[in-house]
Amino acid sequence: MAAADLLVIIFDLILRMIPIAHEMYFVKFIPLCNIHAVVLYAVTDCSVWITVAFTFDRFVAICCQKLKHRYCTDKTATVVLGTVSVLSSVKNVYWYFMYSSWYTLANTPWFCYMDVRVMFSVTWATIEFLHYILTPCVPFVLILLLNTLTIRHILVVSRARRRLRDQKSADPEMENRRKSMILLFIISGNFILLWAVFTFYLIWKRMRNLRYSDFFLPSFVSEIGFMLQILSCCTNTCIYAVTQKKFREQYLTVLIYPFTRLTRLIKHCTRIKAEKITVSMVRTVDL
Repeated sequence: MAAADLLVIIFDLILRMIPIAHEMYFVKFIPLCNIHAVVLYAVTDCSVWITVAFTFDRFVAICCQKLKHRYCTDKTATVVLGTVSVLSSVKNVYWYFMYSSWYTLANTPWFCYMDVRVMFSVTWATIEFLHYILTPCVPFVLILLLNTLTIRHILVVSRARRRLRDQKSADPEMENRRKSMILLFIISGNFILLWAVFTFYLIWKRMRNLRYSDFFLPSFVSEIGFMLQILSCCTNTCIYAVTQKKFREQYLTVLIYPFTRLTRLIKHCTRIKAEKITVSMVRTVDL
């Protein structure tokens, strides 16, 4: 999840600006922007649907104890992540044909120039609407549904455990479930609220191009929506780092890994050198 969010920041924020800021005119002669669009929407889909997969994983772990031991495994996680990545990449190939090969600077967030025939085409508009339905509208519904069922289960189990246990005694299991519920609320609420403005603006823009919408939205709405959508990815990674102990431990392991390997290498070299000196001394004594 953190890797997908980081890729969104790189492709949707940093690389979006570089060709324009440095006036790289050669990008007009190669389909760089088209490729950028495909990769950008693919990693964005990965970020969104991995959030859905995370929510479903928490639902199984908390509500489905029999399924938990079969589903919550490294193998399942690998299959889910691989499937999401492949489907996201295949699904977003059509963006290559929607945009032209060069970037444009406008009053909205800078990105590829869309050809007029695509901009006012009902067929392309239908394809784009299907994209917005799959990302992020369907994830909105799935996340709300799964979290509602998860929280309902936690509340039911909590009431049952209170009746069986002494009210004054601590219950570590309920504390863990309470933390899980808070985490789900934060991630889900963060995802839905920060994506809402951006999604609404994109749908409105398409409807206006097709002349199905009469009301006007100022350009700063798109800028705010874009900022909030990017912020969603930033805050997700921060949430994982702050709330997940294992995430923090593994992240620390990654940071100190080069130093650990270097220390082992130094110890290994020192041991070999000491052994050589010992063998040399033994041979000297024998002589």
